[in-house]
Amino acid sequence: MLKKVDSSQLKVGMYIHDLSCDWMTHPFVRNRFLITTHDEIRKILNAGIHDVVIDSAKGLDVQDAPSLAEAQAATEREIVEIVAKAPVQTRVSLGEEMQRAVQIRHQASTLVRSVMQDARLGKAIELDQVQPVVQNITESILRNPGALVGLLRIKNKDDYTFLHSVSVCTLLVAFCRSRNIAADVTHQAGLGGLLHDTGKALVPDAILNKPGPLTDEEFAIIKKHPEDGYKILKQTPEIGPIPLDITLHHHERRDGSGYPGKQAEGEISELAQMAAIVDVYDAITADRCYHKGMSAAAALRKIYEWSKFHFNPGYAQEFMRCVGIYPVGTMVLLESGRLGVVVEPHETNLLAPKVNVFFHTKKNVYIKPETVDLSRGLGFGGGDKIVGHESPAKWNVDPMRFLSVA
Repeated sequence: MLKKVDSSQLKVGMYIHDLSCDWMTHPFVRNRFLITTHDEIRKILNAGIHDVVIDSAKGLDVQDAPSLAEAQAATEREIVEIVAKAPVQTRVSLGEEMQRAVQIRHQASTLVRSVMQDARLGKAIELDQVQPVVQNITESILRNPGALVGLLRIKNKDDYTFLHSVSVCTLLVAFCRSRNIAADVTHQAGLGGLLHDTGKALVPDAILNKPGPLTDEEFAIIKKHPEDGYKILKQTPEIGPIPLDITLHHHERRDGSGYPGKQAEGEISELAQMAAIVDVYDAITADRCYHKGMSAAAALRKIYEWSKFHFNPGYAQEFMRCVGIYPVGTMVLLESGRLGVVVEPHETNLLAPKVNVFFHTKKNVYIKPETVDLSRGLGFGGGDKIVGHESPAKWNVDPMRFLSVA
């Protein structure tokens, strides 16, 4: 049985099923292994990993520990209470904004690719080319945040590094907006989000795109990227303190387990703490060559759990309200057996969005696309509810084709 246990309960002979942390946090070559030495337990504790999932069928048990299913159910009940009621503001429809969002996504990813190439060649970053892109992203978020955020949920392995930076910028701008942070500060945060991984330009591609766990030496090289990025940006004329701060400190954790400075709560700025949450959320929801991206709900559960130690709990909860359990672009299974893609959150109830249904799982066929408003009753365009997230790969369907169905 899979059980959630506190790391202080670990003993030699237990089988680790999941280290319950983002991949950039733990110092192990693998995520599942039998604990054979006390040194392995010390490494887990020193990495700031406070709880893990064990498999009692493959190693020693902790009798009074909750099952993984029980722990997840309890966490999700708490998340639903936090997220269910959150105001959503849009100025234009998803369909109106989608075409612009496609262009902005392409423009921004092309820019980040160019910035990375320039940094690799030792060239200065031209801030006057970056500023308009951040402005375009911000204006798109103000019109309809779901369009660009939804589009950026889809990344392929080849352009992940570039689109991750665009996603962090977009989500951080949306996060700042939801917290009513001043427009000029939000713009600077967006700059920081877009440029936060500039230091990865100096990481060899063989390490950056390695289709498997990193060795200790490779992990040490990756962990240099915040400082390398800071040094690169420091050479950029007119760069402000906010982008520099976000670049240097987006891997710090409030329990002091992060890097490069092992800063603790009280030392990490508000925007760097926000960027840390956004960075991890986007990383764990994306498909990578070494792990499968998780659903928004699963990612929020992780963010919520980690906020006990790694993130500011208040910021984490505000971010959860900002993105919602079912963000635009999420594929969901309805009680009727239909698959749909979320196209618009409800203004006050994020558990009842509008969904474009396009496939019937019980009949295994595409159906005529139809918009279902889950906040309305049967006969009024609703009469269905979300059972859970579904993987497009499982059904071999492309939900993004139906993102703009009227």
